[in-house]
Amino acid sequence: MRHLLFATAALLSAPALAAPAATDWHAEGRAIYEHAITVPTVAGRGQTPALAAWLKERFAAGGLTDVVIKPYDGEAALILRWKAEGKPVKKPVLLLAHMDVVEAKAEDWSRDPFRLVEEGGYFYGRGTIDDKQGVTAITTALLRLKAEGFRPKRDIIVLFTGDEETDGKGADLAATEWRDLIDAEYALNADAGGGAKDEDGKMLGFVLQTSEKTYADYTFTVHNSGGHSSRPRPDNAIYELADGLKALAAYRFTPMLDDTTRAYFQERQKAEKGALGDAMRRWLANPEDGDAADAVEADPMEVGGTRTRCVATRLEGGHANNALPQSAVANVNCRIFPGVTPQAIEQELQAVAGPKVTVKLVGAPKYAGASPLTPEVLNAYTRTVHKRFPGATIIPKMEAGATDGLYLRAVGIPTYGVDGAWIVAPQDERAHGKDERMPVKAFYDELDHWRDLIAAVAG
Repeated sequence: MRHLLFATAALLSAPALAAPAATDWHAEGRAIYEHAITVPTVAGRGQTPALAAWLKERFAAGGLTDVVIKPYDGEAALILRWKAEGKPVKKPVLLLAHMDVVEAKAEDWSRDPFRLVEEGGYFYGRGTIDDKQGVTAITTALLRLKAEGFRPKRDIIVLFTGDEETDGKGADLAATEWRDLIDAEYALNADAGGGAKDEDGKMLGFVLQTSEKTYADYTFTVHNSGGHSSRPRPDNAIYELADGLKALAAYRFTPMLDDTTRAYFQERQKAEKGALGDAMRRWLANPEDGDAADAVEADPMEVGGTRTRCVATRLEGGHANNALPQSAVANVNCRIFPGVTPQAIEQELQAVAGPKVTVKLVGAPKYAGASPLTPEVLNAYTRTVHKRFPGATIIPKMEAGATDGLYLRAVGIPTYGVDGAWIVAPQDERAHGKDERMPVKAFYDELDHWRDLIAAVAG
C-alpha cells in the first residue's frame, strides 16, 4: 500500500552525481511502464507470473541474467542478483517493489485502467503510482547502469513480489524460506517514501519511510441462545456487540513517540504556525498530554501518526428475520504502533469491549520496530533528491499503512522507503482509487532518481 505524504524538514545539501543524458532511458522506462500497466496483475487473475517472466527477459537482454522466478499460490516473485565486481566491500543491498495491483473496474474509471494513457501532463492507469512505477524505475535503473558500465562494489539484489496488496506471502517467503537469496544489509523500498508539491507547484518536501504500523484484524463476538423475535430479551447479541463497538469508537489508545515519529513532528511543527502546530509543540514538550495528541490526530493528514488506531470494518449477525440473534460478529482492523505486539492490543481491546464480547486476534501478524536512521541511506537519499530538488525538505516518516517492508524488518533487515516520485497533494492521492495517476515529469524524475540512488549505495 503506497502513501505519498509531504514532509517539512531540510537536511543535507548534496553534490551533483554525474550521469549521461537520459533521454533514451526515459523512452526505455516509458516502454517498460506501458507494458507493465497493461498486464492486469490483480489477485485471482494469475498474471504476476507473466509480468515476472517478461521482466526476466528484459533483464537478460540487458546482460543481467542471474534471475529466478519463484511461483507461489498462483502468483510469482522475481529475484535478481547483480554480483559485485571482485570481492564485495559490504553486504548486499536489496531493492524492493511489488508487481501486483488493486482491482480496477473499467466502468468505474474515466479511462481504461489497464492501458497507459498520457493526458494533461499525467500518466493514468492502475499501478501508475502503486507500484508499477517502482518496478519500472528499479528495472530501468539497473539496465541503464549495466549499459553505462557500472561496476557494483557490493551485490545488488532485487525482489519484486506478487501479492503485496493482499496476503503478503511473497515477502514472507522471501524473509524466511528464500532468505539466502535476498539476505542484505538493508532494503530500499520503492513502495514508500516520496514527495509532494502543492497546487501552485511549490515543492513541499520528501519523506523517508523508516517504519510502518502492524496490520492486524480482530473479531468481536457475542454468542446467545436466541429465541423467538416476538419475545425480546435484554441480552440481545447484536445490542451487546453494538455496545462493545461504541466503546471502541470512543476509546483512544495511549499516544506514543519513537525516534522516527519524534523527528517527524519536530520538523512538522516548524511549518505549522496555527492550532495544529501548537498541538504538536505541546505534545512534543509533554508526551503525556493526551489532549494535544488528540488534536494532532484530528487533522486528516495526521490520522494514525500518534498511536495505534482500530476501527470496525465488517459486521455479521443473526440467522433469521424472525429470530433473536444467536451470534453477532464484527471485524476490527488495527494499525498498531511499531514495536507494540498484536497480543498486547488484543488484551487492551478485550478490556475496552467488556466481558460480554469475546475479542480474538486473527492469525499471527508480523510486527517490527522502526529501522534505525542509517547515515549511509539518509545521505544517499538526500543527495539524489537534492540533485533534482535542491534544498528540498526531507524527514523520516512512519507509514500508517503497510508494505512488504514489514516482513523484512521483522527478520532483522532494516528497510527504508526511499522512492523519488512526487505528486500534487492532495488531488493526486489516488492509489487504490479511481483514475490513479502519476505526473509525467515525476515519472521521469523517478527513473533518474533510482539510477543515482543505486549508484550511490552500491558504487
